[in-house]
Amino acid sequence: MSASPVNVAVGILMKDNGDILLGQRPEGKPYAGYWEFPGGKVEQNEDILDALKREFMEELGIQITNAEPWCGVEYIYPHAHVRLHFYISREWQGEPQSLEGQAFAWQGAVAVEPLLPATIPLIEDLNQVRYSASLI
Repeated sequence: MSASPVNVAVGILMKDNGDILLGQRPEGKPYAGYWEFPGGKVEQNEDILDALKREFMEELGIQITNAEPWCGVEYIYPHAHVRLHFYISREWQGEPQSLEGQAFAWQGAVAVEPLLPATIPLIEDLNQVRYSASLI
């Protein structure tokens, strides 16, 4: 494992009612079957937001029109050391499609299991953001 973490752009798509989109990791990837927020590795010399937009187009066929940085998390998995850059997007074009064969689900309250370990501590904080959004 390399000493420096791999940068990963992670997007939280949030509908006006506070529902968020989670995807299930496909077979053949580490943590297959675990649920996560969509996103992927940032390529060399790529801006994090650009990486997020690229990943959402490749994975879900949607175009992010606006996204705000939310938080950053560094996590060491057995297979990788990652630095996750979370963005919340409430504005996109198109309807999410499963372009890489992954299952996905809109969640009002995160009820799917198992969740990727780096995601679990963020759920409570995210619920606060979702509650605030539903009050607007």
